[in-house]
Amino acid sequence: MIAIGSDHVGFRLKKEIERFLEQKEIVYKDIGTFSEERCDYTEFACKAAEQVARGICEKGILICGTGAGVSIAANKVAGIRCVCCSEPFTAEMSRRHNDTNMIAVGSRVVGVELAEKIVWQWLETPFEGGRHLNRVRQIAQIEQDQMRFV
Repeated sequence: MIAIGSDHVGFRLKKEIERFLEQKEIVYKDIGTFSEERCDYTEFACKAAEQVARGICEKGILICGTGAGVSIAANKVAGIRCVCCSEPFTAEMSRRHNDTNMIAVGSRVVGVELAEKIVWQWLETPFEGGRHLNRVRQIAQIEQDQMRFV
């Protein structure tokens, strides 16, 4: 299952991506927001990230105006590796080499068609493992080490 969340700026693109996921028969869980009423992206980014971090959802998709804010917020949740993408190549390589478990796109940066291509490339790309696994483990260790300062 895919967690999907957005703020008010990303709401319309979120609905389009949900339709796209339905066409591909991919199960998703809409975390919110549920309207274009002004809200804080941090709330929905963190709720979606927590679903992924807890294993309730396998991966997550986030949308705000640029994708930057939601990706920063999501990456504050332990266990999340969220990448902000505006083209498919970064989406692919983030899966292959970084085992990203969340992706963020900007509704003011990409249109519906490009967002669908980015999401599909990301969903369909496997993690290569191998030499990249050690780096992902190093990232997890950095995260663990930082918990001492909290």
